[in-house]
Amino acid sequence: TGPLKDMNFSVPEGGGVRFIYQFTSEPPAVSFQVTGEKDGIIDIVPRTGILYLNGSLDWETKAVYRLQVESLDEKGNTVKGPCAVTIYVEDVNDNPPEFDQMKYTGVVRQNSRPGKPFMYVHATDRDDPTTLHAQLVYSILHHFPNPYSEMLFQIDNVTGAISPSRMGSYYLDPQKQDTFTLVVTVKDMAGMTTNAFTSSTDVIITVKESLWKAPSVIRIQENSTQAHPVNISQVHSNEQDVIYDIFEKEKLPRLPFSIDQNGVIYVTEPLDREEKDTYNFFVVTKDNKGELVDKPLQIRVVVEDINDNPPVCQKALTVVEVQENEGGGSNIGTLIATDRDQEDTLNSRLQYKIESQVPDVPASNLFFIQQDTGILQLIGRSLNKRIASNYSLKVLVTDAVFQTICDVQIHVIDINDQIPIFEKSDYHNVTVAEDLPVGTVILEIQATDGDEPGTGSSYIMYQVKEGDPKNTFVIETDSETKRGFVRINKALDFETAPVYNLVINATNPEPLVSGVQYNSSSLTLFKVFVTDVDEPPIFHETIYKVEVSEDIPLNTLVMTVEAYDPEGDTVRLAADNHWGPPWGPGPLLIQKRVPGSTAPSFPQALACAMIKTTQKSKATLTLQLLDVNDNPPQLAMDYTHFFCHPLRGGEKALIQATDADEQHYYSTFTFSLADDMNTRNSWEISKVNATHAYLSPKHANFEEKVYNVPVIINDNGKPPLEGKVNLEVNICKCSSEKSCF
Repeated sequence: TGPLKDMNFSVPEGGGVRFIYQFTSEPPAVSFQVTGEKDGIIDIVPRTGILYLNGSLDWETKAVYRLQVESLDEKGNTVKGPCAVTIYVEDVNDNPPEFDQMKYTGVVRQNSRPGKPFMYVHATDRDDPTTLHAQLVYSILHHFPNPYSEMLFQIDNVTGAISPSRMGSYYLDPQKQDTFTLVVTVKDMAGMTTNAFTSSTDVIITVKESLWKAPSVIRIQENSTQAHPVNISQVHSNEQDVIYDIFEKEKLPRLPFSIDQNGVIYVTEPLDREEKDTYNFFVVTKDNKGELVDKPLQIRVVVEDINDNPPVCQKALTVVEVQENEGGGSNIGTLIATDRDQEDTLNSRLQYKIESQVPDVPASNLFFIQQDTGILQLIGRSLNKRIASNYSLKVLVTDAVFQTICDVQIHVIDINDQIPIFEKSDYHNVTVAEDLPVGTVILEIQATDGDEPGTGSSYIMYQVKEGDPKNTFVIETDSETKRGFVRINKALDFETAPVYNLVINATNPEPLVSGVQYNSSSLTLFKVFVTDVDEPPIFHETIYKVEVSEDIPLNTLVMTVEAYDPEGDTVRLAADNHWGPPWGPGPLLIQKRVPGSTAPSFPQALACAMIKTTQKSKATLTLQLLDVNDNPPQLAMDYTHFFCHPLRGGEKALIQATDADEQHYYSTFTFSLADDMNTRNSWEISKVNATHAYLSPKHANFEEKVYNVPVIINDNGKPPLEGKVNLEVNICKCSSEKSCF
C-alpha cells in the first residue's frame, strides 16, 4: 500500500487472479479509477484503491501495460492524478524450443575435413531472448548406426553446425555405409538445469564418394609436338574456394607440371623418356590462411616411349678370338648393341645382319650372326690361320626405324698342337749346404714350344712332378725367355732328406688338342745332394712360461725344459744368471727364494743355454709371480692428530689404511678399537669408505695430554690378516690459528 504516485511494477506472467498494489486515499478523495491498456485483465477497486489482475498475464502476448490512475472526490472530480502506472510482465520459462524443420537432410563427402560444417540445424524459443529461458544448446543424442566407439559426426552446441569428427573424416565410406540418422536435441536454459525444456529432430545424412581423388596413372608420350602447356588431368576438392598447389618430393631441377585454380593439371613442356621415365608429385589444397584442407594426393606420370634412338654398338670394335680347329656351328662370340628406347618394346628390338666380310673367301661365307641375339657362329668348316689370321666384319644393326653399322674383328689363333720340349733330358746334379737360404736359385732349366708366341699354347709352366713331396723346391718361369729357375722353397735339412731325385715336367696352360699328349720330351731329371752343416741345438719351445706363488717352497718343480741336437750330439743346459748352477736336461727347481714378497708380481726371466762343443742356443724362461696375502694392513702414514681443549663435540680425525699386497686383498678394510674398556668408553671409530675411517672422542671429559689409541685394521684376504696400530691424539690448548701452544 501507499499514496497515489507514478509507479512501476514487475509481475511474472501466468499466476491467475491476484492483487498488485493498494493506493491509499487522501481527503477529499474517496475513490479511484484506472484507465489505459487494461485489456480486460487489469482493474482497480474504486473504494479501496486495490489494483489487481482478474486473469493471467502472458509475456509472449504483451510484455508492458501502461495505465493512468487518479483519485476522485464524492462528486467524481479528480483530486490527484492521473499518475502513470506501468506494469512490466516478467517472462517465465514456459515455452520449449522448436526446430525450424521436423526433419533435416544433408550430404557429406568421404574424407571431408574434420570440423568443417556441411549443414546446420536451427531452433527458436518464444521466451525472452535476454534470459536463459531462450538460450539454446545443441547436442547429438543418438547416432544410427554407430559402428565405432566414437561418433563419426559432431555438432557445434551454439551454432548447430554439423561436421565430421576426426574419426568420421577417416572412416566415412559410402561403400560401407552411405546413410546415417542423427537424433539432434536442443535445450533451453543453456542446458544448465535439469528442468530445461528439450526438443529433438532427426537429421538424415547421406555419405557420398569423395571428389578429392588422385587420377589413375597419367601417360604422356615423349617429345610431344603440341603447343604447351597441355591439359593432362583434373582434381576436385570436397571444399569450395580452395587454393590448389603442387609440391614435389624428388627435388628436381625443374618440375614440368603446373595446376590452375580449377584443379586442372598441365604439362608445361615436352618430356624425354630417356631423360626421366616417371614423375611423382603431390597436389594439395589450402584455405586462405595457407592451412591444408585436403590430404595431399600423389600424382604419377609415366612418359611413354617413341622410337627416337638409333642402335649403339657397345664397343667401337668387337674383337673375337677363334681357334683354327673350331668346328662348324660353334658359337665364337657375341656382338652387343644397345638402344636407349624402352626396354622390352618393339622400339628397342634390335636385329643383326652381316653386311660384308674382309677378306672375302670365294668359296663361301665363313661366319653367320643370329638375327635377334647377335651371336656369331662359324659356318661349315674350321678356319685356317695360314690362309687368313684376321677377318673384319661389318654388321648392320637395326630397330624399326634406325640402323647402325658395327665393326667386328675376328682373330684366328693357333691351336695347342705342340708340346714343350726340354733342351736337356737330364740336368745331372748339384750339391748344396743345408743352411742355404730359402729363395736361392740352384738351377736354370730351358724348354721350347713351337706354338704361336704370346699365347696360352706356347707359355710354359714348370713343375716338380716327382721327388719333392713336401714342396721343398719351387720353379718360376720367365715369360719372355721361357727359362725356369729352380729355387729353395723351404729350409733344407740334411738329417731329414740328404738327397732329392727330382722329375720336372713342362706344360702349357692351354689344353692340348685332341690326339696330342705330353711325353718324355716334356720331362727332365735333376738330383740335389744336401751336405751336412754343424747346427746349434734346438729347444722344443723358444719361450717357457709358468705362474708360481711367491711363497713357493724351495726345491719345488717349476717346469721341464727339453732340447735336442740335430746331429745327435750330447747337449747340456746352463743358466745365464744367478738363479742356480748349470743343469742337464730335465726339471727346473726353485733353488733360491723368489724375490717379490713385498712387491707386486712381475715376470722373472731366465736366459738358458743349451750348449754343445761348438754351438749354443738360448730360450727364455718366464716365471710370473702371484701375490699371496702375507702383509698385514697398516696406516698409510704416521698420524699425529690434535683436538683443542676443552672439547666442544664433533671432533674427528681421518685415517687411511694400506697394504703391501695386491689390491684385491685390501680393496676393503674393516676398522675397530682394541678390546679394552677404557679405549672403547672414550673413543669410537666409524668407516668412511673402503680405505678410510674417522676416529672421534665419545665425550668431552678429556685432560690436556697425548693419548695413544690402539686401532685394529683387518684386510679381506684369504686368510684375512690383522694389523694393530697406535694413533697419537694430542688434546691441548689451541692458539688463534687452532694449533697447540
